Amino acid sequence: MSKKLIAKSLIALCLMLCVTFVFADNSADLAVKQNILVEPVKGLSDDFIKGVDISSLADIEKAGGKYYNAQGKEADIFEILKENGVNWVRLRIWNNPTYAEDLYDAYGNLIAKKGEAYGGGNNSVEVDIPLAVRAKKAGLKLLLDFHYSDTWADPGKQNMPQDWVGLNENKLNAAVEKYTKESLEAFIKAGARPDMVQIGNELNNGFMWPYGKIWGDAGEKVGGMDGFITLLKSATKGVRSAQGNGEKIKIAIHLADGGNNGLYHSIFDPIKSAKLDYDVIGLSFYTYWHGSTTDLKSNMTDLAKSYGKELIVMETAYAFTPEDGDDQGNVFQVYSNEKEGYIPSVQGQATAIADVIKTVASVKGGNGVFYWEPAWIPVEGAGLSATEGCTWENQSMFDFEGRALPSLAVWNLVSGKGEVSNVWGGSAKNGSGFVPYSITDEIKLVAKPGETPKLPALAKLVYTNDSEKLAFVSWEKYDWSKTQKGDVVQVKAKLAGSKFAPVATVEVTTRENLIDDPSFESEQFGAWVLNGPSTACLLESNKSNAHTGNITYKYWLGTGFKSILSRKFTDIKNGTYTLSIWAMGGGGENTIRLFATDFDANNKEKQLTSIITNTGWQNWVQYKIDVPVTSGEITIGIYLDTNPGNWGNFDDVELYLNE
Repeated sequence: MSKKLIAKSLIALCLMLCVTFVFADNSADLAVKQNILVEPVKGLSDDFIKGVDISSLADIEKAGGKYYNAQGKEADIFEILKENGVNWVRLRIWNNPTYAEDLYDAYGNLIAKKGEAYGGGNNSVEVDIPLAVRAKKAGLKLLLDFHYSDTWADPGKQNMPQDWVGLNENKLNAAVEKYTKESLEAFIKAGARPDMVQIGNELNNGFMWPYGKIWGDAGEKVGGMDGFITLLKSATKGVRSAQGNGEKIKIAIHLADGGNNGLYHSIFDPIKSAKLDYDVIGLSFYTYWHGSTTDLKSNMTDLAKSYGKELIVMETAYAFTPEDGDDQGNVFQVYSNEKEGYIPSVQGQATAIADVIKTVASVKGGNGVFYWEPAWIPVEGAGLSATEGCTWENQSMFDFEGRALPSLAVWNLVSGKGEVSNVWGGSAKNGSGFVPYSITDEIKLVAKPGETPKLPALAKLVYTNDSEKLAFVSWEKYDWSKTQKGDVVQVKAKLAGSKFAPVATVEVTTRENLIDDPSFESEQFGAWVLNGPSTACLLESNKSNAHTGNITYKYWLGTGFKSILSRKFTDIKNGTYTLSIWAMGGGGENTIRLFATDFDANNKEKQLTSIITNTGWQNWVQYKIDVPVTSGEITIGIYLDTNPGNWGNFDDVELYLNE
């Protein structure tokens, strides 16, 4: 899984990172009642992999989690998955999922002892075998994902298993081969022969650091590409040895960032030169982290030509709701760039999955998609680790109570079958001809009296499959020459072939904002000056956390800090100015102040402030200060004095002379 999901240090940063921008029916309580449509994928082969990773299942069931089918009856999850078109299951394997040392929180309190179970599924071979047996009995094929770590392994961290720390290179390679072989033999002996094996998880930067680390920091001794490939060869030997004379077990090598073609060449070119024995190139592809399906298709098309291997998306996901099912917070971010996106709804989730399937199936060698953790529902005791809750439940394909969502039927519906009506009033059917019904962002403009505003020629619309796409629009005529200060004019747009009419609101005013980039959309601080830690105070590109646009001034750090972001204006007219900013965050800071100084000709040190109090994610509040400028200049800024883990966002700064 991606480092943005797993790294504990980012969990506070990612609290509640999701928001919907239209009024869709996307509350968690109503999710099972939604009626959705999925367009079939033309030419989809019968053996196309429709897989799911359910690695947290053992923890969930142990903690009391239950699953319910469309008839409202509690059922075995493997049977529910199969009924809905799933044909493969993926399980991660950790060597020894226990804490290697005592774990303390930021305040020095012991929260986990050395040797205690890590959580997060506790996916040892012993835990996974019963799950694999159940999958096989349900008629599902099996992919095993060796992390070669005791816990989460991703591009940001590939920790050596604690039992292998200190081994020299030769002994480590021997251990990898032996462990891989013996683990697979245990599955085979239990009657759960794997059909495919991943040798490592999201290997952008190698694995089993430092011997298998591809690129090191300055002065860091690492194995480099040679060490990485040698370890891969040891793993493949283990697979082939366990395979014996039986049916071939496919070997996959898996990277994240599925739209990044340069990354894939940097890894697979040396692998090709080394003549490594493998069968599948695996990709992680989350739209909100890795780009558009166009990026994915472009990369996969090139990979097919360059390497001639089977191509499978090993991880993808999207949210069915922006809500949080526990107190941990979620990592989901809305995917909505300038051209396209998806609403976090049951319909949006199904459309996002279908689009990834369609993309993969359109590429030569594209043979499957795995959804990451669709069964990870919020059950106490089955979280990210033994000390944390779940960060994924709003991307599950079951609601927070374990009821199968209509979107789970997407695995059948992409093949034109498996329509579902559930006992709660929800349904999932095949459909096409989706039309716009809403607009992603309100169109708001400002114009001077008598001035013609620059209305956009394109608008991003939400369609009835909850996808977002740009469309050309033309605007009704209006006599702008007669507008006066204080007018608020609404004009309608026309869409070819559609009854839906977007509306633009134009405020007529002589007010002029002195802030040239009020929403930080340039992604540059420009004239703003930061006095504080740049690791804590940054410009974040995340529409989920923005008041408007995509960019905000973001703060977060695992430790407390102080900072000032300020900007000075000189040679301005004297008069009363209004300074304002929108803010939201988790709360708990020592103080946050919006301030203005340097404005009083008689007392340059005089300061006016507005105390900012954050009350939760997306609880945006606008704070204002009226500033009587007599010096011809003003300095404005935001002062932060935080405690460990505090986070928040600022957006839409205004400074204008009152009319």
